[in-house]
Amino acid sequence: MSVLVDERSRILVQGITGRQGSLHTQLMLEYGSQIVSGVTPGKGGEKVYDVPVFDTVQEACEQTRPNVSVIFVPAMGTLQAVREAADAAIPLIVVITEHVPVLDTMRMRAIVDKAGVQMVGPNSIGVISPGKCKVGIMPGMLYSPGRVGVISRSGTLSHETASLLMERGLGLSTSIGMGGDPIHGIGFEAGLRLFAQDEETDLVVILGEIGGGAEERAAAYLQSNGYPKPILAFVAGRTAPPEKRMGHAGAIIREGEGTAKEKIAALQGAGVEVAQSLRDLIDGVENKLK
Repeated sequence: MSVLVDERSRILVQGITGRQGSLHTQLMLEYGSQIVSGVTPGKGGEKVYDVPVFDTVQEACEQTRPNVSVIFVPAMGTLQAVREAADAAIPLIVVITEHVPVLDTMRMRAIVDKAGVQMVGPNSIGVISPGKCKVGIMPGMLYSPGRVGVISRSGTLSHETASLLMERGLGLSTSIGMGGDPIHGIGFEAGLRLFAQDEETDLVVILGEIGGGAEERAAAYLQSNGYPKPILAFVAGRTAPPEKRMGHAGAIIREGEGTAKEKIAALQGAGVEVAQSLRDLIDGVENKLK
């Protein structure tokens, strides 16, 4: 068993004929992911790397039965793309697109919640279960199979953590790139619930950063519910100045809120071991798994 995606995942690529969609379709196929169809309105009947293209999500679902959609459409079309995937009852929607308007993301959340499907992103690197399936834009060669689950707001931190784990002969069960926007789909709480039930995950890593309250909400969830597996964390942005966005749309401190110090304190208060650096984080993972 793995979290969200595995070798049984049948992937639909929305925006498959675009530059990013076609590039990452090729890379996902080379990784071994099973891409069954793509959608670009007006391009139905074409093929991209031998993947059939349809005009609508509904048509693609009727013909190819995908259970995962990955979205590479431009920001202003992302809301409609998510709506189409949710209307077709695709269980998992992974939104790679960045710069999606916050109001659109709020509407997307309402749509997927009402449809009873799950969404990762937007502004996500995707989801990977190493050796089984990659749905997204992460460099697969950095992610080795193992028993560590990762939930991250940052793609760069995800890549670095995966690479450092591989150096130690360790690897990941699944890595979830929740995305760096202030509003998103699956986050720390939902990811923790998934990993708690996963027999192939022995330990969970939280990779946070300044801004928002995702880490604090995760801490509150852990304090209220406890957790059956070890959790380690790293929070980036300890020296970030107030009112200056640090890369991601959600990585900004406002009026003393969302600081790394506050997030670290909340996580430590919930019993989470918070590392000072990524190297320290990997040391902690290695010690816990001995």
